[in-house]
Order: sequence, then structure tokens, then C-alpha cells
Amino acid sequence: MTQAALAIEETATVVATARVALYLRVSTPRQAEHDLSIPDQRRQMENYCLAKGWEAVSEFVEPGNSATDDRRPAFQAMIDAAMEKPPAFNVIAVHSFSRFFRDQFQFEFYIRKLAKNGVRLISITQDLGDDPMSVMMRQIMTLFDEYQSKENGKHTLRAMKENARQGFWNGSRPPLG
Repeated sequence: MTQAALAIEETATVVATARVALYLRVSTPRQAEHDLSIPDQRRQMENYCLAKGWEAVSEFVEPGNSATDDRRPAFQAMIDAAMEKPPAFNVIAVHSFSRFFRDQFQFEFYIRKLAKNGVRLISITQDLGDDPMSVMMRQIMTLFDEYQSKENGKHTLRAMKENARQGFWNGSRPPLG
């Protein structure tokens, strides 16, 4: 190639910027009211996008819903927006994969559904590629997230039973009478 052709080829390279949807979630309404987690997740994700030169175009906030199933209003709104033709964004950013799902099967189902429409999920704290090793690592991480969620539930139930056994009230206001 001539020098002129090489110069044109170099300047013709276009860097496509990612259009990013931020998904922020905490598990309980109490966390949403009193916690700094959502503002911190937002700040970290915005800084991550800024460092990558990506544009945050949407934000979906789930204030107090577990990620063990997909019955979450902001999650469903985000999936609906991601499935539009063309989608409003091509990347969904989460703080960690456990913010997206704590059920490995459902996690993989949505990853594949999104990928079919050209949308990918990234975790700003668990940076993985698309190669087979990274896919395997992501699947192992999501299995551990699911396990941790089930263990937390088991320990919470045990503590609540002991609390009731000792005569304390498990819930909001004690009954009258």
C-alpha cells in the first residue's frame, strides 16, 4: 500500500462508543432507605463508563428486590428496553453479577436472550471477556452467588426461629392484646 492509502486507512478507523444502561439494585427496602449502596454503585459505574469513554444512556434502579427471580419491575423494564429493535443501549453495566441475578440458570437465560439482540452484560468489579475461560469463570461466579443467597436465607430462617423460640416478635409491629 502507498503511504497515502495507509494514512487514509488509519484515519478511517472509527471507535464505536458503547451506549450503557446502568442497573442498580439492593435486596431490601431497608437497604434502599438507609444504605449508601445505590449512590455508591451509581458513582462507581459512572466513573467506569467515563474511563472507558462510554455513554450512560439509561438507569434502572431496583430499590429493595431480591435477585433470585425476575419478578422485579425495573429489571423487566430494562429487559424490555434491551429487546427493542434496535435496542436503546448495547451494554448493561452492573456493579457485580450478583446485582443482576442470584440464580445461575436464569442468569444464563437472560445473558443469551440479551446477546441475541446485541446487548451484553458487564460487571465493573468482575471484568471478564467473552472467551471460553471467561464464560466458565462467570458461570462459576454465578453458581457461588446462588449458593451464597441460599445460605443467607437458611441462616436468616434459623435466626428468626430462634428469635420466636425465645419469645420475641419476628416482624414489624407486635400484635395487640
